[in-house]
Amino acid sequence: MKKNKDQVSLIGVRFPAEWEKHEATLIAWPHNKNDWPGKFTPIHWVYAEIVKRLSYSEKVFIVIQSVKQREFILGVLKKNYADTNNVEFILRDTDRSWMRDSAPAIVSNIAGERIAVHFRFNGWAKYDNWKKDYKVPSSVAGKLKVPVVKAEYNGRHVVLEGGGIDGNGYGTMLTTEECLLDPVTQIRNPGFTKTDYENVFREYLGIQQIIWLGKGIDGDDTHGHIDDLARFVNKNTILLCSEKNEYDANYKNLKENEERLQGVKLANGERINVIPLPMPEPLWFDGMRLPASYANFYIANNVVLVPTFNDPNDKEALGIISEVFPDRKVVGINSVDLVWGLGTLHCLSHEIPA
Repeated sequence: MKKNKDQVSLIGVRFPAEWEKHEATLIAWPHNKNDWPGKFTPIHWVYAEIVKRLSYSEKVFIVIQSVKQREFILGVLKKNYADTNNVEFILRDTDRSWMRDSAPAIVSNIAGERIAVHFRFNGWAKYDNWKKDYKVPSSVAGKLKVPVVKAEYNGRHVVLEGGGIDGNGYGTMLTTEECLLDPVTQIRNPGFTKTDYENVFREYLGIQQIIWLGKGIDGDDTHGHIDDLARFVNKNTILLCSEKNEYDANYKNLKENEERLQGVKLANGERINVIPLPMPEPLWFDGMRLPASYANFYIANNVVLVPTFNDPNDKEALGIISEVFPDRKVVGINSVDLVWGLGTLHCLSHEIPA
């Protein structure tokens, strides 16, 4: 199934926005207990709630480790009243369950053909247990019966996680310098410059404009993923995390990102509308701040799932997101346990564009 780019046409390639029509949502059922120390058992029920909400909206593809695990999952889903007729399974042994980062980017070319772009996943340039996750793109492409193209640049397989980028479907992308350009911490592609990334994203994703923000939120284990920070919600509107407490570690960096977006225009000259999204109060575990953020929402066909944290700002965040998605039901998913794994709803899911 894996092909090189000379065998597959990348002419007119386009990276769809998350709010465009999905065939399905991809998740992987959690199995690595180290991701949720002391809280692994409740995570199954959080996932069951997520699948239930998604299954009423679209198909859900679930990556599983074994046939035995499949029977366990079906039992959990039925108890939670998920639509199991809308659930399909992909058998693939994985290290972790963060599909946003290990799954391929599904793009389409000028002929309307879907292509799975395989960026290299290496455990966020931090962890050693990623070699099984490296094979996720080929399994997803096999399920979809689409070709895989390895994203290569100057003879190197480019490292990129899906949580590190966010697109508007019209050739503009958001990312952070902290994630992709830091020369010291979690270096994805040593020596890469902004120009290198621009060339890669243009060739494999059809991106014509990259908007570079500075740093991500405090406590982010990925070192600057955009999906905890800022998200396109339509062609020219961005929800941007905002912190009002000037003594909070996020205050300065979030304010700088807000300033960077002032006056930014799309390639067609259209101004970007920036809407502030509040941050929850800090959540801590074992002396470490957790990456709790309302920006880690996931957009499905008929529903938007939003992480909530038993926080006073939950209601405000749900209201803001409801206003920008008037045609979808906005549902809060309690993520106090989930965020112990250092990620929430967007991190664990990946859209499969129709």
